[in-house]
Amino acid sequence: MRTRNREPQRLGEGTLDRMARILAARGISPAAVAAVADEPEPYSALAALSAGMPPRYQDAVADHPKVLAWTSQVAREAVAPSRGARRQVATGPSLLMAGVVGAGKTHQAYGAVRHLVEAGIGVRWRATTAADLYAKLRPGSDTDSERVLEAHGRCPLLILDDLGAAKATEWTEEQTYRLIDRRYNHMLPTLITTNLAIEDLRNYLGDRVTSRLRQMTTQVTFEPVDRRRFRTAA
Repeated sequence: MRTRNREPQRLGEGTLDRMARILAARGISPAAVAAVADEPEPYSALAALSAGMPPRYQDAVADHPKVLAWTSQVAREAVAPSRGARRQVATGPSLLMAGVVGAGKTHQAYGAVRHLVEAGIGVRWRATTAADLYAKLRPGSDTDSERVLEAHGRCPLLILDDLGAAKATEWTEEQTYRLIDRRYNHMLPTLITTNLAIEDLRNYLGDRVTSRLRQMTTQVTFEPVDRRRFRTAA
């Protein structure tokens, strides 16, 4: 059986007149309908990103040279899922940002995600503090801990904030290892912030996690200045 491709049908004047009468009967101006149809979509990728960020970091801008270098490399490795589709974050390097409380590490991390979106790169991402993640993973919590770990382990880009702020135990070391090991094996970009000096991470994380972080991350040490206190004083 042969299939015929039908030509698209145009609306005749009678049909258009009937549509106009229906709109008029409902008190709707055809000109208003046309104006709405011509309006741009209400949400851009950048607006959607801002809606998913904590209010404090919705206007965050990344300006640290090593952070910007990281975004450039991640953008270069982004791939389009199909022809003509927007390129998406897939695999890439990770970044470990160390410094005192208030040095601006978290601000730079959120700003890096914004920088990628502004560059036209699609980003499926998650953000969590290490302490909040541990709380969701603890036995007896009201969440499916394995599903939570899987979601954070496989998302294309993860912000893991304040690593080392929670009390170190064998259990937290094991959970951190499981998360970092998955992201290491799948080469998934991860933005990690910590208040610990890089040389002190080994005592907190153990050899297995530290070894993977050394290989998968570029390490950045921020100046020992609490910018929050500086802004407050100003």
